[in-house]
Amino acid sequence: MQVKQIILPLWQSTRDLLPIIVVIAFFQIVVLQKPIPNMGQLLVGTGLVVLGLSLFVKGLEIGLFPIGESMAYAFARKGSVIWLLIFAFSLGFGTTIAEPALIAVADKAAEVAAIGHAIADTDTARSSYASGLRLTVAFSVGLAIVIGVLRILKGWPIHYLIIAGYMGVVIMTFFAPKEIIGIAYDSGGVTTSTITVPLVTALGVGLASSIKGRNPMLDGFGLIAFASLTPMIFVMGYGMLI
Repeated sequence: MQVKQIILPLWQSTRDLLPIIVVIAFFQIVVLQKPIPNMGQLLVGTGLVVLGLSLFVKGLEIGLFPIGESMAYAFARKGSVIWLLIFAFSLGFGTTIAEPALIAVADKAAEVAAIGHAIADTDTARSSYASGLRLTVAFSVGLAIVIGVLRILKGWPIHYLIIAGYMGVVIMTFFAPKEIIGIAYDSGGVTTSTITVPLVTALGVGLASSIKGRNPMLDGFGLIAFASLTPMIFVMGYGMLI
């Protein structure tokens, strides 16, 4: 039984990565017609990715998902909306500020901004720009999770909020500096990554499950949509300010 529990996640991760491996191998060998460089190093790296992905998924199953749902239940039973909203904001802010994808995008954006003379080409300026971008995105995600939690509590239809949000994105696009628009749109994607998604999803499902009259399938999901929407608006505003 224990062997099966070890082998199954590894097989599932390998199966999930197989299409990427096939695509890369096809274009490298058939289209470019060149041998794959550093084959040994590539195989070791792929094995580490499979192992890491397996451990990560298992960690979500036994750690992050249960704790997110249990805390949602606890706050719902406590009946304190203020503490629930504070927790929702803190969760959104904390998970986003630690998101590896956001860190990478913010650092690259600061590097490109320095090269393009949008900011001074110094370590201090690049660090300040990247930190400001990360804090802006994290704040916007925290606010988005608060709105999503209020939607679950009040039973607001999600499509009205999403439509209004994207109308805001379109309006902001007309006024924001063109240099920041691409970064803003990418910021909406990188927030919905490895750390944010599991905890926020667990919060939504757990909260909807604990409130009478709420359907976890209908009301528990949708928080991630807000988390990917608000950063676009806030980062464009950040670009207008700086």
